[in-house]
Amino acid sequence: MAADKTNIVESSELPVAMIDVATSFADWLIILPTVIALMGAALLIMLRFNKAIQAGLAILIVVGIIILEVRLFLNVMEFGTQSMTMGKWLPPFGISFTVDVISIGFALAGAIVTLAVLIYAQADISSREVKYGFHSLVLLLLAGVTGAFMTGDLFNLYVWFEVMLIASFGLIIMGGRKIQLDGAIKYGFLNFLATTFFLISLGLIYGLFGTLNMADISQVSAQAPIGPLTAIGALLLLAFGMKGAAFPVNAWLPASYHTPHPAVSALFGGLLTKVGAYALLRSLLLIMPSARDFLDPVITFLAIATLILAPLGALAQTNLRRAIGFLLIGGVGSVLVGLGVPTIRGVAGASIYIFHSMLTISALYLMAGLIERIMGTQDTRKMGGLYSASSWLSILFLVLVFAVAGLPPFLGFWPKLLLIEASLSQGDVWLVVALVLNSLLTTIAGTRLWAHIFWRSGPVGENSEQENKKLKPLTLREKYLCVTPTTILVLFIVFFGLKPAMIFDAGRMAAYGLLDNSEYIEVTGLADPTKEKVE
Repeated sequence: MAADKTNIVESSELPVAMIDVATSFADWLIILPTVIALMGAALLIMLRFNKAIQAGLAILIVVGIIILEVRLFLNVMEFGTQSMTMGKWLPPFGISFTVDVISIGFALAGAIVTLAVLIYAQADISSREVKYGFHSLVLLLLAGVTGAFMTGDLFNLYVWFEVMLIASFGLIIMGGRKIQLDGAIKYGFLNFLATTFFLISLGLIYGLFGTLNMADISQVSAQAPIGPLTAIGALLLLAFGMKGAAFPVNAWLPASYHTPHPAVSALFGGLLTKVGAYALLRSLLLIMPSARDFLDPVITFLAIATLILAPLGALAQTNLRRAIGFLLIGGVGSVLVGLGVPTIRGVAGASIYIFHSMLTISALYLMAGLIERIMGTQDTRKMGGLYSASSWLSILFLVLVFAVAGLPPFLGFWPKLLLIEASLSQGDVWLVVALVLNSLLTTIAGTRLWAHIFWRSGPVGENSEQENKKLKPLTLREKYLCVTPTTILVLFIVFFGLKPAMIFDAGRMAAYGLLDNSEYIEVTGLADPTKEKVE
């Protein structure tokens, strides 16, 4: 919100900054995606007994959100960071939504993933689950994710985390199977613990700075005492590290993400951990860079451990979706590398990696659902022979494996290349070794899964070379509803891998926005007018 659109209204006691003009459409555009998702969730829960319109209405709402976010993304790419503050109160009193390239890019990727999941889910969920509010919970989850990406206030970020938790609890137990309840307990306990750490850190931040506005904190955090600031940074690293499933607080993810429907696993894998990773970048790079500098050795250790141990965990798994969960965790290590090497290339690499992982991990979980549907099991030891039944699925799966591993010419290659270049420029050889090892081990783990599922003729044992006759062919409806959205996500990954120019531009803008807080502060109207602007 530009400064010339406001005035100061003085009361008898103290001056209070208030907005005295109508909000423009460009400002409303900032919050419309979140508002539409929330209102859509409310509408669908009221219409939950009318099962015939649930899917179509939910898909129509998400398409509308995507259109708005494309428009907002183009605006941000052309005009820079944009901000809006609610309720006529200027920051730091009012709650701000501040949108830069990284936040709108992730929000747009999240909406695209949600659309793919909604289409896929029409062949994956029962009419009973539709009646219990599946589509409403999906939109509520999207609202929480979008709000978390776009908020400019730390307490508001906490609120959106709670919205995501409410929706995710409902989705993870939908179906009522014992394994889902077991997964929900593990997921819920550790996520509530992470939320508690975050809430404690918010109290400490408010006590230290007297504000929870991100731009306001970033102005004064450099002058704060390093002891309290580092303690708060460590709490945020722990809280968001748990949310993002970084080592060693990641055991909840492979213990829970394989339990719900594959469509729900894809939604969780593509969205939830990415909000934690985004919050780490936002809080420790933009808001408290001094705390990040002090915690640098810890971040480097966590990055190396996550990169190496996660694909080793995938190698040890016989459950397909549990293995994918460990591959997801390995990607969090790549984001930590960008946090540990806070240069333009490093932060751009981490930002692009999150975008890549949102698409790739979601597609992998959707692919896992297709494989389980054909094989009738999640156990890779009981699989085999799918290559002869569907060579197309085998190609899609192999492309996703190579993309997760960071091999060319797919999207995952470019962020890893940026991270390696950034690590070399800083002399962090161990990070380079960990990144290369991660790619190697991920390739081994992924191709091992591919060989067991597609290349081997039958289940493990004496009949492994005999044709698997237990395969259940996909129906025409399943091909349209399940294979089509999965293929489209894979095509996005291939396209951006072959044409990465726009992704590079967005990644560089995101890195500049996180490492230089001047524009972020200026658009909220909090910039000090007496301070000279550095060109």
